[in-house]
Amino acid sequence: MARGTGEERLLYGCMGLGGAWDTTPYGAAEIDQAEAAIQAALDIGIRGFDHADIYRHGKSEAVFGEVLARTPGLRERIRIQTKCGIRPAEGDRPGMYDLRGESIRRQVEASLERLRTDVIDVLLLHRPDPLADPEDIARALRSLHRQKLVRGFGVSNMSAAQISLLQARLDVPLVANQLDLSLARRDWLEAGVLVNTAEAAAVGFPEGTLEHCRAHGIRLQAWGALARGRFTGLQTTPEERATAAYAAELAEAKGTTPETILLWWLQRHPARIAPVVGSARPDRIRACADAARREPALTHEEWYRLWISARGAALP
Repeated sequence: MARGTGEERLLYGCMGLGGAWDTTPYGAAEIDQAEAAIQAALDIGIRGFDHADIYRHGKSEAVFGEVLARTPGLRERIRIQTKCGIRPAEGDRPGMYDLRGESIRRQVEASLERLRTDVIDVLLLHRPDPLADPEDIARALRSLHRQKLVRGFGVSNMSAAQISLLQARLDVPLVANQLDLSLARRDWLEAGVLVNTAEAAAVGFPEGTLEHCRAHGIRLQAWGALARGRFTGLQTTPEERATAAYAAELAEAKGTTPETILLWWLQRHPARIAPVVGSARPDRIRACADAARREPALTHEEWYRLWISARGAALP
C-alpha cells in the first residue's frame, strides 16, 4: 500500500466545481452543484477528493469548503488532497510555475482558508518548476508537516529523476504521483513495451517513472482517466469507434457501464492505479460506481484487446 495515501480505488476530481473558469463570484447555484457532485461521489464509495489551488481561480476549493461547512461530520469521513505550483497569467505577467518555498506556504495557507479546514491530507506539487531549488522546496514541506498543516506530500506530472532529486532532500516520504493516464493516453504503457523497436523514439514518457513509483510505494493517480469522453461520448476516429463499441459490449456482458470498463482497464494494471473522475454531473459520477466498489473484472485477453483496439495496430 502506498504510504499515507490510503487505498482508494477511485478519487473524485473537483476541477469542474465552482462555476465559470474566471473570477466571477460563485453563488448558491454553484454550491448546490458542488454538493450534488460530492454526494454522488460519496454514494458510490469515494472518500478521496482531489483539488488544485488554480481550479476555477480558487472557486473549486471555495465551494467545496462551503459544502463542508453546511455538512457537519463530512470532513472527518473524507481525505482532501490539493495541488500548488501553477500561477496563471495575470495582466502582463505570463503563466508560469512557482515552487519557491515561500510560494508553497502562501498557497497552502490560501487553500486551507478556502477549503475551511485546518489540515490538508496530501499536498501535490502540480508541475515541475525548473527554477526551484529542491532544498528550498523540502524546507517548506518539512515546515508544513511539522506544523500539522499538511499530513503527506506527493507530486504531479513528474519523472522518476525529478522525484528522486526531491526525495533525497526530504525526510517525509512522497506518497503519490498524478499523471495523465488513460486508454487514450498510453505512452506510459507503451514506453515499457516498445524498447528496442523503431517506434520507441516517438514515445516521450520518461523511462522508468512507472517502475520507480511502484518500487518506492508512490501511488500512481490518473488524471484524464475517462479519456475526455473519447470512448463513452463522441468518437472521431475508427479506432475510437471500435474501442467504444468493444467497451460497450464488455459493459453489457459484465452488467456494468462503459465508464467502469475504462477505469477497470487502468485499475487492472499491477501498479494499482487510482483513477481521478472529474465530471461534475452526478449521473456520470454514478456511472463509475463499480470502479469504486469492485475489483476490475477484465480478463488478461480483454485488457489486451482494449489496448490493441485503442492503439489501432498490433503489438510489436
